[in-house]
Amino acid sequence: MNTFALTSFFAQAAAPAAPAANQQAGGMGMLVPMLLIFAIFYFMMIRPQQRKEKQRRKMIEELRAGATVVFCGGFIGKIVEAKEKTFRVELNPGNVVEIVRAAVQSIVEPEQPAAK
Repeated sequence: MNTFALTSFFAQAAAPAAPAANQQAGGMGMLVPMLLIFAIFYFMMIRPQQRKEKQRRKMIEELRAGATVVFCGGFIGKIVEAKEKTFRVELNPGNVVEIVRAAVQSIVEPEQPAAK
């Protein structure tokens, strides 16, 4: 082989090595956008959900006997007795069941008469 053929062969073999070095540098460049996306995701989705859950827990802690509540399964009942981890709830007259506090979804507000 002549020296020109060997030189061009080695030049072609060395050419793909340069983009590989650029790809490694580009990996660090991808870190900043990924962190930015995670920060946006945290402030737009995770944090508001944590705030809602905190409000729900506070609402459950403040529930007392006599409140009408909706449970996760769709049942609506009146709290007869509040225990440490459960509520005794009257679903129908004479039908009292014990339900875990975490099952409370919301409080049923008494209907206000419409103003005329």
